[in-house]
Amino acid sequence: MAERSTAAVDVADNSGDDPLTAKADTAATDGVAEEQKTAEKTAEATKNKAVERQGGEQPSITAPELHSGHKLARRYRLEECVTRLDGFSSWRAVDEKLRRAVGVHLLPADHPRARSVLAAARSSALLGDPRFVQVLDAVEENDLVYVVHEWLPDSTELTALLAAGPLEPHDAYQLVSQVSQAMAAAHREGLAHLRLTPSAVLRSSTGQYRIRGLAVNAALRGITAERPQRSDTEAIGALLYAALTQRWPYDSDAYGLSGLPKGVGLLPPDQVRAGVHRGLSEIAMRALANDGATASRQLPPCTTPDELAKAVAAMPRVRPPEPEFTAPPEYQHTTYQQGTYGRPQPRPVVTQPLVVPPPPLQSRTGKALKWAVSALLIAALGLGSWQIADRLLAPEPKEETPIVHPSADEKPAPPKPIAISSAQDFDPFPGGNGEEYPDAVKYAFDGDPGTFWHTKNYATAKFGNQKPGVGIVLDLGSARKISSVDLSFVGNTKVEVRTAPEDASSAPSTADEFTTQASGDGSDVKLKLTKPVTTRYVLVWLTELPLTDGEFRGQLTEVKVMS
Repeated sequence: MAERSTAAVDVADNSGDDPLTAKADTAATDGVAEEQKTAEKTAEATKNKAVERQGGEQPSITAPELHSGHKLARRYRLEECVTRLDGFSSWRAVDEKLRRAVGVHLLPADHPRARSVLAAARSSALLGDPRFVQVLDAVEENDLVYVVHEWLPDSTELTALLAAGPLEPHDAYQLVSQVSQAMAAAHREGLAHLRLTPSAVLRSSTGQYRIRGLAVNAALRGITAERPQRSDTEAIGALLYAALTQRWPYDSDAYGLSGLPKGVGLLPPDQVRAGVHRGLSEIAMRALANDGATASRQLPPCTTPDELAKAVAAMPRVRPPEPEFTAPPEYQHTTYQQGTYGRPQPRPVVTQPLVVPPPPLQSRTGKALKWAVSALLIAALGLGSWQIADRLLAPEPKEETPIVHPSADEKPAPPKPIAISSAQDFDPFPGGNGEEYPDAVKYAFDGDPGTFWHTKNYATAKFGNQKPGVGIVLDLGSARKISSVDLSFVGNTKVEVRTAPEDASSAPSTADEFTTQASGDGSDVKLKLTKPVTTRYVLVWLTELPLTDGEFRGQLTEVKVMS
């Protein structure tokens, strides 16, 4: 049997229970109070149904009895059963058609949650966000319902990462940033996770975090929540708390982590472990703020993944640690370099007789050359004396007024910066959500290169293939003639300069209503217009973002509009 990879299987996580015998009432230990209550209700309902079935009404639900080697749809060959729980099972399988490993969830078609599992899997597949482990197929066939999903052999579960110790501050920052942004995107499409545990988060070899089991894991267990956004936000806070402290932020042990001491309440991470990043500690508390727990400095709690993502983006970026310098070993001379290896024995030096050259220019040819050089020197002296005398005796020239041609001497006036009256972020529909950190726009033209306006973080340089670009619109106060725009970015950024019509009294609402005047890329970009244009509104339109600390994000430090 092939070796099991804990990094690649999207399986049921039972928080330490026996996966073959665990019951529904212990299958939802998530650290989230709402989910625990829901799981208890589900367990009670399951128990009541089991009592009814004992009267002969219905047989009890058991996981399908399949074995390694069984094929689904003549394509998916089951390899290893990883979990069997509450009437469903999870397998590692092989897609023989595409010759790749996949994961499979299996449950009977008459299972009470079969319909909801199919609906959740198909909704998750329609999202198509690369930050989530993708659902590849969801089928009902031969009295079975099965869900096929990606298998990621080069990824590692967060559970395994935390077993080795707390994460570095930069890694924890990347975790909460990427997971909160991904879940915010999912909730905008009406999808919740409700089972966001350390085993549901994977880190790839490139440092990207991916989430598995979106909607499906909760549907398999029958988990629901009255406030799904709050539940997922608190779960993200628990992940960050565990990443900073290697402790589970509740008074019970879970996912291989020790819980907090009973009776002390929810302590901030920087009080649980020394050296915890203060800003990340506050973010964790704001996400976990519940049942009397409050964040440091009395900051408002984050109740949705979108609020949490904005709070993370607003804090100073946590940079990766500097690589440690290791001094090279001291240079060792070998015996060969020292000259003792195979060195020949010294031999007596034979002195060659020196040939004394004759005195220079003593031969007949030398005497002739000496007379020729003397004659040339005399001629040169005579010619020089004649030219000096001719200049001294020549009459002085009359003074004449030079003719000045103004058109030849005048140079065009250098370009001058035009004052920017105001600016606003520009993230139009379709694709955009209408805003791109409007509070930071003022830093793009404040004259301080240490501040900047930045975009959101995206999965690709092309904005996750969701939209053509984002930018800011500069208001010059009135129609002015502009000739160039100077831009400074953090990282190599592709950008266009677009202008509104000369008679526009307000900024256009779509990018196509602006006219593209120049484009370029780099970190210091000087875009000169083909010819000067008169306009009041200038759009700085970012079309491709640089990779910064494992994320694709645009950062505009300074913009100048020149006349």
